[in-house]
Amino acid sequence: MAEPVVVTPGEDVVEVRGLRKSFDGVPVLEGVDLSVRRGETMAIIGSSGCGKSTVLRHLIGAYRPDAGSVWVLGTEMASAPDEEMDKVRVRFGTLFQTGALYNSMSVGENVALPLREHTQLDEKIIGIIVKMKLELVGLRGFEHLKPSQVSGGMAKRVGLARAIVLDPEILFYDEPTTGLDPITAGVINKLIMDLSKKLGVTSVVVTQDMNCAFTVADRVAMLFRGKVQTVDTPDAVRRSADPVVRQFVRGEPDGPIPLQRSSRDYAEDLLGSAVRGGGRPRPGS
Repeated sequence: MAEPVVVTPGEDVVEVRGLRKSFDGVPVLEGVDLSVRRGETMAIIGSSGCGKSTVLRHLIGAYRPDAGSVWVLGTEMASAPDEEMDKVRVRFGTLFQTGALYNSMSVGENVALPLREHTQLDEKIIGIIVKMKLELVGLRGFEHLKPSQVSGGMAKRVGLARAIVLDPEILFYDEPTTGLDPITAGVINKLIMDLSKKLGVTSVVVTQDMNCAFTVADRVAMLFRGKVQTVDTPDAVRRSADPVVRQFVRGEPDGPIPLQRSSRDYAEDLLGSAVRGGGRPRPGS
């Protein structure tokens, strides 16, 4: 088996080319092209259902593309054998939208889980590392509590501590500020920036929160109709003359991004064959 390609500083550590994905015949991604440079924070934005999280799930290897390629840290995620996938997965961490914590485990046990699964470290060393990672997210001393005993914002921070416990090269964030109050969201944003600086990690942040995107990102990519509409700096995206980008960034109700996404005719969808046949639906039909 060939060894994974070693990615040197300055190279793209994430590269997506021509990515296509459909579900039950409905296209979601229709040729996404995107690259993320080592050490940068890339925010991926777009309206609900545009495919942001679908791209993320391809990056972590949860989905296989219908067409195109997805490279992460020199590994092609669609074709790599399980053994190679396992090697690359320990090199990145993921903060899921819900935190994805195990309620039967304590906060400390949740954070320690990747260490127990992927290393042979002594339990005393694991305990020290857990405290260090919880300190980075401001939760040292909460190890004994269960996830149900902490707030939603704290649960996100626990999930973040678990995501960084193996000292990853890339951090993937799925809607890190969703459902949080403005102050807690600000705390999460600051943590994302601090961790990027302190740990030197590359970050990919999927979000609909414009404050999050414009605060943490070096570059912002917007998806629209299954493709990348734009990739640019936060300032350039904020000032964009593109009507699609402008509508989304400003939250305008009217514009090229429709509320109605169904491609089926409304009357036909309601009445079915009666409309096609020109008659009225009969009772009981």
